[in-house]
Amino acid sequence: MRVLITGGAGFIGSAVCRHLVANGAERVVNVDKLTYAGNLQSLRAVDNHPNYAFYRADIRNEQSLLDIMRLERVDAVMHLAAESHVDRSIDGPGAFAETNVLGTVRLLCAALAYWSELGPTARDRFRFHHVSTDEVFGDLPFSGGVFVEGTRYAPSSPYAASKAAADHFVRAWHQTYGLPVVLSHSSNNYGPFHFPEKLIPLTIINAIEEKPLPLYGSGANVRDWLHVDDHARALELVMREGRPGESYNIGARAARNNLSVVESICDLLDIRLPRKDGKSYRDLITLVADRPGHDRRYAIDPSKIERELGWRPKQGFEAGLSDTIDWYLANSWWWEPIRRERYNGARLGGCHRSVA
Repeated sequence: MRVLITGGAGFIGSAVCRHLVANGAERVVNVDKLTYAGNLQSLRAVDNHPNYAFYRADIRNEQSLLDIMRLERVDAVMHLAAESHVDRSIDGPGAFAETNVLGTVRLLCAALAYWSELGPTARDRFRFHHVSTDEVFGDLPFSGGVFVEGTRYAPSSPYAASKAAADHFVRAWHQTYGLPVVLSHSSNNYGPFHFPEKLIPLTIINAIEEKPLPLYGSGANVRDWLHVDDHARALELVMREGRPGESYNIGARAARNNLSVVESICDLLDIRLPRKDGKSYRDLITLVADRPGHDRRYAIDPSKIERELGWRPKQGFEAGLSDTIDWYLANSWWWEPIRRERYNGARLGGCHRSVA
């Protein structure tokens, strides 16, 4: 397939680009605006591959997107471009409405125009895959429950609300115009090249630099953790084999509360990189005031994608977390410039920019 990926310089998008190139996609077309979280260094492994191309473009520019689709003769669009950090959405919700809602509508318009021009065989083959989040479903009580594909939407944050709105537009383009769409909703991702404002990379890097490890509330909030490489495999399956009009939940059945995740990172670093004073990194954990609307618990039931598409995660959380720590220890060339040049270091290391 010839696949156009929006947001391909981001964390999940770059993993998908690397995965598709490595697994023989005919053409991988990365379209990214290169906002603060977009980093072409994450694509260094595929940058010179003959089957890979990069275009710097804004998904709100409908004509540019249509021109790229025509030029590259794409068979599918995988839409990952999004503003994605909850804290940022609380501080500035307008950017999330612009990119996640309006940008998705403009991309849908371009995809519909392109799809309408295709011949019958190419039209049947084409897919628009919208990549969403489990956060559109709101939160679950600590006592139990899971998200299934039919769970009622109840977003808590401006970020989640913008993704929920985008989901509705994607479904409307399928119902109204017949555009062959598939949707997916994943749990929290982790792994290499994760922008260091999210819980796991922030904790690792702050620990390496012996800065406080901020944690909202009591750290009791629960997330299901999915390795980004497992997610990339799942996204390819949904794009290729998912049924038009359907959505698929992608999770690893690896629920952990945030405190236990941070403590696990500390324990692994105590072995790999002991502190000079002999203390544990756990001593750096700093509980801070909770953020507004902080969802208590997410839990995904991935039975549908397991049953229909045969997907299973390959990476267990403990091994995946260990490998992720090793990656950050060995690849400061990637994250140090972000800390130094793209971010106010005090803010990134501060107590109010802590978790996903």
